[in-house]
Amino acid sequence: MSTVVLALMTLVGFCYALKQTFRPKWAVACSAAIGALFVGLAWPYAIEQSKTQLADWLADTARMLDVAVVLTIEVALQMAFCILAAHIQTSGPMRRRTMAAYRLLRWFPGLLVYPLLYGLLVAALFALPGCPFARTAWTLAGAVCAAIPTGAWALRRLLPEKDIRLELLFLSHALVALLGVVATVNGRTAVAATGRVDWTALAGVAALALLGLGGGAAAYTLKQKRTFQKNHIQ
Repeated sequence: MSTVVLALMTLVGFCYALKQTFRPKWAVACSAAIGALFVGLAWPYAIEQSKTQLADWLADTARMLDVAVVLTIEVALQMAFCILAAHIQTSGPMRRRTMAAYRLLRWFPGLLVYPLLYGLLVAALFALPGCPFARTAWTLAGAVCAAIPTGAWALRRLLPEKDIRLELLFLSHALVALLGVVATVNGRTAVAATGRVDWTALAGVAALALLGLGGGAAAYTLKQKRTFQKNHIQ
């Protein structure tokens, strides 16, 4: 479980740095300053944690399910940003509501990075027990303040094409969602094997799938007819 959580934290940090490549430089600087202040001011709370308490939190199913909800909302918002950005690039100017949603999601930096920074602070305090807590926290804050814009600049230089960065950001958040499921369910998805097939439930799933397929095909056909009639009239 600890390995999965570590991989999830690493991927969250990468996604946060990659999202900064779509924002202006001054906005990246503001995000770095906010993150540094969070790390520097959170040390009085971080010193109250212990490795045993953190392990208990990871083993608490109810708490981890609450984390899964936050993780799902975060991933959904970031994926929506990727879809809108790609749609704007390919389709040109959009409606006002679409552009407003795109700008709002663009300015949304993400919330998962703050638990990540808090975890890094706790790990640094555990690793340096002989150093003053405030000095350790503010040293880490300075490193965070430098790492966020540096990471964004490096990713922008490494991947200058915006469409590739969008695709990578989308796929990375999909992987975050998958790792989040593994890290938060704590084995609750395990069920006993059975050799009996619930034909009623299977028929219901098949009916829902066919209904969705038919509704999508009908909506697409109707849209194509409207487009053809509009072009024919013009």
